[in-house]
Amino acid sequence: MVLSLIPAVVGVAVTAVLAVASVLSGALTASAGAVAALFGAFVVILGGFPFLGLLVLFVVASVLATRYGFDEKHRQHVQEGRGGERGVSNVVAHATVPAALVATATIAPSLLPAPALAALYTAALAFGTSDTFASELGVLSGRARSILTWRPVTPGTNGGVSGMGELWAFVGALSMSLVAAALFLLFGTPAPVAAAIVGGGAAAGFLGCQVDSVLGETLENRGYLGKGSTNFLAMVASLAIGALFLGVSGGLL
Repeated sequence: MVLSLIPAVVGVAVTAVLAVASVLSGALTASAGAVAALFGAFVVILGGFPFLGLLVLFVVASVLATRYGFDEKHRQHVQEGRGGERGVSNVVAHATVPAALVATATIAPSLLPAPALAALYTAALAFGTSDTFASELGVLSGRARSILTWRPVTPGTNGGVSGMGELWAFVGALSMSLVAAALFLLFGTPAPVAAAIVGGGAAAGFLGCQVDSVLGETLENRGYLGKGSTNFLAMVASLAIGALFLGVSGGLL
């Protein structure tokens, strides 16, 4: 669904204001704010306000999780940026897939029908929220183990997981999926039944977070991937998991 002129202008204006606010608050660098504004404008024009709303919610949730316990994270040298700000690579890693989904549904609706777009878009952002909550809140537990060998590792190590981190990973995926189901229902957006959106999104987001940890330990720690590319590949994996879940459950019908 491509917005008509007036709603599109409103959507772009809202996106610009939110991007400026993110930069002024220190949540994003100036360049990351500009890139985020472009992605947001693209998503709202082609997808509509529910899709922009979920993207904004993800950014807000990420900022809150990043700022929580920041002094302790700084003490452990595991904080994001110098003051919790996120850069261009982080924005690109988390916004490219959602934007590509919206573009595909607009250009080739037969390839990606509206209900499938809603489901996979939810899966992508459920992963982003799950991964952010797991890393930003899980690190505060003060302990971590390798996801592959279960040996103790320093908190913040790529591939390190903890009970608290896993709990927050699930909370992040589930909460984003619940909000997605509510927004799609509120705006009348074509989507699978709420149970499929919530179940598929939560499963895809949480399991995608585990993929991220595995990639972090096996490839990122060896220098084959950067943080952004690890996040990107894990988000793609979450799409595959979400599509499989919905296909098996019949949620796309």
